[in-house]
Amino acid sequence: MRFDVVTLFPEFFTSPLATGLIGKALAKGIATVVFTNPRDFTTDKHQRVDDEPYGGGVGMVLKPEPIFAAVESLPQLQPRQVILLTPQGERLTQAHFREWRQYAQLVLICGAYEGFDERIRYLADREISLGDFVLTSGEIPALTIINGVMRLLPGTVGKPDSLASESFSNGLLEYPQYTRPPEFRGWRVPDVLLSGNHQAIAQWRAEQQRLRTRERRPDLLPPDDPQTPTGTAS
Repeated sequence: MRFDVVTLFPEFFTSPLATGLIGKALAKGIATVVFTNPRDFTTDKHQRVDDEPYGGGVGMVLKPEPIFAAVESLPQLQPRQVILLTPQGERLTQAHFREWRQYAQLVLICGAYEGFDERIRYLADREISLGDFVLTSGEIPALTIINGVMRLLPGTVGKPDSLASESFSNGLLEYPQYTRPPEFRGWRVPDVLLSGNHQAIAQWRAEQQRLRTRERRPDLLPPDDPQTPTGTAS
């Protein structure tokens, strides 16, 4: 899979993409990440990519010409999707990652400064936001997408089965996890996890998933969802 990142700050990605599972996946060739800087497509000696907004206002706005030229210079692998990273986009979810792992190419356009010329939207197939807040630029959302999609690609995670039970994999939050020691500062591991009864453990985990989701993210449950069995999610 190929990720193309259109960014004014390619150096931002150097360390995050060189560490952990993502660094190993890139080293194995599971995916590639290519950076394209719009400054390389400017025609003036100052390599200017922004200008003052028409109608007045504070801040600077990204110009359309270098962004269009940068995106249009990229190869086109199919299927692909061009994504504009903006607070005005649809909110990113795990479902997006599962969808995008089927693509051959994702093109991620990072905004910066006060915003971008409205005509840049015509480049994008989709607009994505991390949430209801504003960051200095689109590099953090782009890195989030690369990380979230790449970890779902075959070969990135050592035990693929672990992806099936994590938060949002089935629309619910993940059940509580414990490891040694069985007791720590008065907090004990639930007896069922020490029982060796795999059927009881599976039932407990399913109940805890629904309970934790109801307590912390009830918006993930359908309105007619039945009441969760009583218990504790901690």
